[in-house]
Amino acid sequence: MLKRVFKNIMLLCSLFFLNCENKRKHNTVVEKSTHTYRSLNSETLELDYYKPKENKDNLPLLIYVHGGGFANGQRDEKVIVSLAHKLAENGYAKIAVSYRLTRANKDFNCNTSANDKIKTFNEASEDISHALNYVLENTATFKINKDKIVIAGESAGAEAILNLMYTYRDTIIPKEFKFAGLISRAGALTSLDNITSQSAIPTQLFHGENDQLVPYNYGSHHNCNKNEDGYLELYGSKAIVNHLKQLDKPYYLVTFNNGNHGMHGFSDKSYSMEIINFLKSLDQKVNQEQIELRY
Repeated sequence: MLKRVFKNIMLLCSLFFLNCENKRKHNTVVEKSTHTYRSLNSETLELDYYKPKENKDNLPLLIYVHGGGFANGQRDEKVIVSLAHKLAENGYAKIAVSYRLTRANKDFNCNTSANDKIKTFNEASEDISHALNYVLENTATFKINKDKIVIAGESAGAEAILNLMYTYRDTIIPKEFKFAGLISRAGALTSLDNITSQSAIPTQLFHGENDQLVPYNYGSHHNCNKNEDGYLELYGSKAIVNHLKQLDKPYYLVTFNNGNHGMHGFSDKSYSMEIINFLKSLDQKVNQEQIELRY
């Protein structure tokens, strides 16, 4: 056990220093373009594409899905834009996706039925699948490496991407496509059954252990009781990691001691650094480990 912990520490240190050595200058010019990827009745869904200007082709890509309880949130929030610039400095492209906010001006608590909650997850996952498919069909525009696409999300966005990866029955994304990795910030799944030795991919998770909205381990959505309409079992980051551990699959869990849903006390800079280190480990094909950190 101590040998594995030491090995994990050495891996993280090597990635950190490699990141520092290779980090591009802060004056990296970042190009941004906005694209409509789906039209639904009177609503159009857009994505923002960020890339370092000096790099033209075959870029690794991070697709990012914002949070907001499926009721609010924006793809151009300050933290999301800041991460896009840090990624560009390190040679990565980023796409920030908008999706239908189907719970806007509606409840999403224990009075909302479990079926309606699942429908909400599925509709967001559907939109994300269309966004990805749009990118794959327009590689001449985006010039990304299809084999190096990682998907990330926070809160509702994390629930949507986990749902897309392991629960939602997608018919949009080409069957041969496979994400290179997944990054979840305070997300959860309704079932672990579809995470198998064949389907599991390298996964990085961030979660506060005292999250009262999305369970860190196992619990119900918004802590609803079993006798309430909105009772929905969810498996959070720790439960996902325990499952991956049983499958002997790699993961990278960052737990925040006494952290809430917003993971209070963890800086955006540290969050970006952890993500970039994870992406570099994927790009450089560093032997993936089962890594658990606490802050």
